[in-house]
Amino acid sequence: MTITALSATPADARELSIWPASMTPLPQGGLAVGGVPLTEIADRFDTPAYVLDEGEVRGRCRTYRDAFPDADVLYAAKAFLSRAMVRWVLEEGLGLDVCSAGELELAVTSGFPPHRIVLHGNAKSPRDLEAALRLGVGRIVIDSPSEIARIAAAVGPDGRQKVMVRVVPGVSAGGHDKIRTGTDDQKFGLSLTDGGAQHAVTRILGQPQLELTGLHCHIGSQITDVKPYLVALRRMVGLMARIRDAHGVVLPELDMGGGHGIAYRPGEPALDLTALARRLRAELIEGCAAARLTVPRLLIEPGRAVVGPAGVALYRVLAVKHTGEKVFVAVDGGMSDNPRPALYGVRYAPRLIGRTSAAGPRTTTVVGRHCEAGDVLAADVHLPGDIRPGDLLAVPVAGAYQLSMASGYNLVGRPAVVAVHEGTARLLVRRETLQDYRSRDIGV
Repeated sequence: MTITALSATPADARELSIWPASMTPLPQGGLAVGGVPLTEIADRFDTPAYVLDEGEVRGRCRTYRDAFPDADVLYAAKAFLSRAMVRWVLEEGLGLDVCSAGELELAVTSGFPPHRIVLHGNAKSPRDLEAALRLGVGRIVIDSPSEIARIAAAVGPDGRQKVMVRVVPGVSAGGHDKIRTGTDDQKFGLSLTDGGAQHAVTRILGQPQLELTGLHCHIGSQITDVKPYLVALRRMVGLMARIRDAHGVVLPELDMGGGHGIAYRPGEPALDLTALARRLRAELIEGCAAARLTVPRLLIEPGRAVVGPAGVALYRVLAVKHTGEKVFVAVDGGMSDNPRPALYGVRYAPRLIGRTSAAGPRTTTVVGRHCEAGDVLAADVHLPGDIRPGDLLAVPVAGAYQLSMASGYNLVGRPAVVAVHEGTARLLVRRETLQDYRSRDIGV
């Protein structure tokens, strides 16, 4: 395929900075990602559709490996998981962080080595733990006191399972209250301040079936400042020193979680990965030296920052409605494939593609097709004033926490996922159909 690219103006360059690096402007308002025109994908695979740039995913995996050469980088599968994603992450040398038996079994049956997988979850089901032990998962992160006895009993008298303890370090960070997980007022982990974490460590060390390899914390998501990570790390090192003093045990691993923030719209801040890596390492070495601790191996768990900027969502405009001073642009997807605006109030930067427009920009609200007033995909965005049914909208930074959180609301069906790479598009996950709903509904 031959693509005739256009040079971007400075204004376009700023707007397009949040798109995959392979993005290329085309004539007549077109865009190509991974060497494939997005209009071609919409025509071939229909809409809504999610486009995932394989090169961008792989490049971001390599960026993390380069930034953290002495650490274990685990991709957080909850951001987005498919068989292809499993293969890309494996081939780029990352480990995996999963939260359920479903994520775990998909990864292992796709060829991912189970010993390089960490299982999380604030309320692990018996099926989760059974799958983890049966498949030989590398680490289980203990999130509550009741899990200690449950895991030990499931392991049995002759078995041994490596575990970590999720600690709440008392650090508030993240882009929204609903994704801040480092303080005592939420459901995750064991508190540092009330002694819950220390008590859990004591109990685990008394269980011969459990091998405590380290501590874990995750302070929130969509964090764009390095400082909260440094505060959390100091508190975790302090706890490791107290564990050494109380039990004579030096823990070899420290998992600082993920939550690395990315820009969803032009001009928004993103976490400086190079600064994070440099300052985390320096703080860890300095803190361990002061506490006379052997420096533990660092683990981190990026998800959104690996796959988010690699994704583009494509929607077809179904209707345009002028209500007073407001313009609503309704598309063929919505909160069933992207609930994040409704849950967190996040904002995106959709763009008209596939045709040029001489009309000036107008403030519009892009809404979905579902029976909810809160089904808004992008509020108060600038689109051409002549936007009309049949137009194609592309939404960048759509790779994380959209399809992974998708629902069956209104039985619309979840969109297809299409990978693009070096001029080729291929289907990764087919579109959900009415037949899928019929085959699951067996009642009469």
